[in-house]
Amino acid sequence: MRLRDVATVCGLTERTVQTIVTDLEADGYLRRVRDGRRNRYEISPGAVFRHPAEAGVQVAGLLALLTGAAAAPGTPVPDLATD
Repeated sequence: MRLRDVATVCGLTERTVQTIVTDLEADGYLRRVRDGRRNRYEISPGAVFRHPAEAGVQVAGLLALLTGAAAAPGTPVPDLATD
């Protein structure tokens, strides 16, 4: 999916989406891979969340929770319960 399409679906400007993707890449959550003239972004499932409440929780656990896929054994899954 192109960043332009992501922006449309999310109701954001393309520039805003590009800024978010750049920040995620800088923080190690995404990895940019050149694919010809285009960029392709891959999620880094081993990246851990920075917030103290989720310290040590890998992105893979959240992805598994959101997609219904099984996380790797031993991967902590974030607690998304709300009060």
